[in-house]
Amino acid sequence: MALWVEELEFPQLSIPITINHIDTVTPIGPIPVNPGDSLYLSNLDDIIGCRVFTPTVYFYRWNSSSFPQKPVMETLRDALGSVLVPYYPFSGRLREIKNGKLEVFFGAGQGALIIEAHTPMVLADLGDLAVPNPAWAPLIYSFPDEESYKVIDMPLVIAQVTNFSCGGFSLGLRLCHCLCDGLGAMQFLNAWAATAKLGTLVTSPCPCWDREYFRPRDPPCVRYLHTEFMSIEDTSNLTKSLWQVKPVQKCYKVSREFQYQIKALAQENNGVECSRFEAMAAHVWRSWVRSLDVKPLDFELRLTFSVNMRQMLKNPPLKEGFYGNTVCIACVTSTVEDLIEGALSDTTRLVHEARLGVSEDYLRSTVDYVEINRPRRLEFGGKLTITQWTRFSIYESADFGWGRPAYAGPIDLTPTPQVCVFLPGGEVNSDGKMVVCICLPESATEKFREIFCLGNNGRQKLWN
Repeated sequence: MALWVEELEFPQLSIPITINHIDTVTPIGPIPVNPGDSLYLSNLDDIIGCRVFTPTVYFYRWNSSSFPQKPVMETLRDALGSVLVPYYPFSGRLREIKNGKLEVFFGAGQGALIIEAHTPMVLADLGDLAVPNPAWAPLIYSFPDEESYKVIDMPLVIAQVTNFSCGGFSLGLRLCHCLCDGLGAMQFLNAWAATAKLGTLVTSPCPCWDREYFRPRDPPCVRYLHTEFMSIEDTSNLTKSLWQVKPVQKCYKVSREFQYQIKALAQENNGVECSRFEAMAAHVWRSWVRSLDVKPLDFELRLTFSVNMRQMLKNPPLKEGFYGNTVCIACVTSTVEDLIEGALSDTTRLVHEARLGVSEDYLRSTVDYVEINRPRRLEFGGKLTITQWTRFSIYESADFGWGRPAYAGPIDLTPTPQVCVFLPGGEVNSDGKMVVCICLPESATEKFREIFCLGNNGRQKLWN
């Protein structure tokens, strides 16, 4: 029988990079704003968790039949200039206005940034391209001495093309999360890729800004506790154990069969129909907490995850092509003792109920909560955040004319070690596989693997 869970290894390596040149890319046609104009960002766009750049990398192997004569850099730059006409907000900058709120403003000398670089390495030197590797960081451009979490006055699109000596190349991309959520990023990426592939502007659907849709109520009305934003004093050893030493990133390829097994175990004696995501999220959370040996047992932990609200919004519905942040943060709470001693089905039920608790009314309350409180820092106390990239068509969206990328996705979770990512399997026919990436102290990695993989026993009872 094929492995149901496979721990993936990635090599420790150093990638020498030489920057050839840096270009600013501006819209090649007229846009509906002038220097000095600004655009409203919703409270979902400028919550503290969105004030980041989302870095991703895409690898393309050399293929003489699919690589055109026109240089890769020229193709990408020209297509980006075309796409920045309908997606003109990406050519602006962010600034703070009253009460620390952000807006997009437009001025001289702005635009996206595109960098061309080269390396003497060949793609084969990087090892298995199916496994995100923190060592790929040089393939994504950062400014010298760039401050962490800086988004003010930064280009909102930063792209680095790195040419490898074998003829293949990588595209390292940073998009500002304030302008788009994951699905919005896929919409932008797909438009850029389709435009590069066809040589003419393609936007389907037509992009829609419409951030005023999420304006707060007057007066604001907060109807829920919103524990996802609360600052909690971490009196446990959790955060300390993850931040005192540099954690390591671990990745596991998980078969569809294993996911269904976890779902079946999660529904035993439960009576609640859950999704694979809910069951896997509960299983990862429990495995993570148990492997870290979190104390004290009565400390209350949080699990957060995003819920896409697009189809839930009815009053009125969102316009097709809206690419802004349209997610709510669901939050599950449980004591350490209940997590490690209780049943998987109990934790899964909590995850399921948290997801069902996110509604249009909850979203409006979130907008109003941020209007009143405007959290100023990321809260890590007792928290694990799971991000579900399996719902994004990242491989399909990134065909710029050179075929499907060999890898598409993030590279390094260690700067925020309380985040776990579920990635889609990279194969053309991945058959429902996914890759689970999580950060742990080196001392906890073996214990996590044993617990998460069910002790290599397909029917271990998950410490129920």
